[in-house]
Amino acid sequence: MDLFDKCTSFTRADEVKAAGLYPYFRAIEESEGPVVMIEGRKIIMAGSNNYLGLTADPRVKQASLDAIERYGTGCSGSRYLTGTLTLHNEMEERLAHFLGKESCLLFSTGYQTAQGIIPTLVQRGEYVISDKDNHACIVAGNLMAKGAFANFERYRHNDMEDLERQLLRLPIEKAKLIVSDGVFSTTGDIVDLPRMLELAKQFNARILIDDAHATGVIGPGGKGTGHYYGLDKELDMTMGTFSKTFASLGGFVVADRPVINYIKHHSPALIFSASPTPASVAAALAALDILENETWRVDKLRENADYMRKGFSAMGFKIIMGETGVVPVIIGDDMKSFMFWKELFEAGIFVNVFISPGVPPGLQMLRTSYMATHEKEQLDRILEISGEIGRKLGVID
Repeated sequence: MDLFDKCTSFTRADEVKAAGLYPYFRAIEESEGPVVMIEGRKIIMAGSNNYLGLTADPRVKQASLDAIERYGTGCSGSRYLTGTLTLHNEMEERLAHFLGKESCLLFSTGYQTAQGIIPTLVQRGEYVISDKDNHACIVAGNLMAKGAFANFERYRHNDMEDLERQLLRLPIEKAKLIVSDGVFSTTGDIVDLPRMLELAKQFNARILIDDAHATGVIGPGGKGTGHYYGLDKELDMTMGTFSKTFASLGGFVVADRPVINYIKHHSPALIFSASPTPASVAAALAALDILENETWRVDKLRENADYMRKGFSAMGFKIIMGETGVVPVIIGDDMKSFMFWKELFEAGIFVNVFISPGVPPGLQMLRTSYMATHEKEQLDRILEISGEIGRKLGVID
């Protein structure tokens, strides 16, 4: 057996391409936020995580340009050595204040953030307990901790009874970290944080919530899951990303000062990685300014997503209801999902396709997501075309 045999035998993507149904790696030529240019055509974007519509905001773009003029294009070192800029310190102070925690630490990507936190805190003989539907970055962090002889357990998706069963199996005296998405990226549902906090107190555990899809989306002023429930003071740690609401690239974690100080001095993902670029941090900082001063964007995002939930549901589509910017439309079949995507794309609408094994059989979906900057005409166009395609393919009557 040759190492590359698995590569040459992988044909699924080529088969979908040959059928003209391949929805992935489509290059965007220009972006105005809710409208993008792909293959020379203007397309309504209904698959982006640009929740507040800030990636094309002139203030965010100008902040990036100004940072390049002042600091250059990169930091040429890790935060630990020569890669800390005044911009990094400013963003950490601002985010800690915004989210109501003592301290904050930036990472170069959101994906890297989980790998910087989980294996750093959860060590030999200790436990990380994770929702089965957590994002891949959390899974990677869990496996890194397990590779260093920590224990890794999982519980059924957002099922606090199963979490309690898992915790009952574990030694009460052992240190534990419960990890969950705040808003789950595929379905858009929200973690049951109140019950999770009760269990954490009962079983000697700490909690890390990933608010990648919650910051700027739920909670007063878009402050995320802890604030959504009014439990921000009780929540131990929140991590997040700059690649969605903050219209940039990078990641962060907020917690009490001793926790952040420990991670800062022990996390290989931080110590041995180049620090976030000046342009990235400046863009995120400008986006934070806008989020704090234009809270109407959070309300408008919710209004747009609710409008689409009601619209899809009224036509007879099976959707997963929620309160976030994610509106999953269940198709229930791999090839039919691809066909639906192609028809939408040809009509000038882009959404994301989730098929098995990424989702369980029967839950294959079009994962649609919305921005505060979508206009009603654009939303109505998505609903109109989706209805036509849905009836054509037999997804709805």
